[in-house]
Amino acid sequence: MKYEILYPEAFPVVECYLERGESIKAESDAMIAMSPTIDVEGRMDGGILRGLARKFLSGESLFFQELIARRGAGKVIFGQSKIGGILDVELDGSYGLTIQKDGFLASTQGIDIDTKMQNLTRGLLSGEGFFVLNATGRGTIFIASYGVIHPINLDNGEEVIIDNGHLVAWPDYMDYKIERASNGWISSLTSGEGVVCRFRGPGIVLIQTRNPNNFEQDLERRIKSLIG
Repeated sequence: MKYEILYPEAFPVVECYLERGESIKAESDAMIAMSPTIDVEGRMDGGILRGLARKFLSGESLFFQELIARRGAGKVIFGQSKIGGILDVELDGSYGLTIQKDGFLASTQGIDIDTKMQNLTRGLLSGEGFFVLNATGRGTIFIASYGVIHPINLDNGEEVIIDNGHLVAWPDYMDYKIERASNGWISSLTSGEGVVCRFRGPGIVLIQTRNPNNFEQDLERRIKSLIG
């Protein structure tokens, strides 16, 4: 499948060119425009149990959109609802990609999206919850973010500390630890950071340049000030 990410500097969209019989799976309501040769259907990928797991455990949509070029070749344009970037990631089948909540946008044929359970400590402290998404298979997956997506490439044994609100996705073979941002809890909380995630390479961690939690808190504060 041929595709192009348009306007990557701000408010990007993905333009896909589907040959007859090709399809692409996207998050609910991601389609912006499509050729009349394309059909759009709601699918509960992997059956009802996996669909319910995505909805109630990881907070994702119950249904995916499946865009299928049934009547001939055509074009699909899709995008995300957030103010942020889109990045394409190629998976070769040798590893999976762990994706934080709201990070999945779309994927080509051959990619399977499932729900992955984190351990107790990570679920409580990471900011991602107990469940995240895990993408496996061979193909292309499109990741969405709040702000621009920035890759951090770690060599073997190299470490990086990342604010938990800025995580987007990382290879499922990478391990990470949750820890305080400072030496003590009081210092960690008063610094505005709280807890952070320490990743060890090798691997590439994808982060977003803005924190959606901060945006939501600021918006809530402004609304409260307006209504008194």
